[in-house]
Amino acid sequence: MNIHLHNADVVAIIALALLGALLLAIRFRPMTWRGIVVEAILANAAAIAAVVAIEAIVS
Repeated sequence: MNIHLHNADVVAIIALALLGALLLAIRFRPMTWRGIVVEAILANAAAIAAVVAIEAIVS
């Protein structure tokens, strides 16, 4: 399985990460900077996984 990320994929990753971070922030309302960092990392990991999964399905 070869995965090739192009510009549109990177934009999708960023958009999904921002949306995920916003939804997590609304849901859990972190009070510390560590909570915000953990949410951002989780949102980015989920966004990358979503784009890779879509790329695998389309390819």
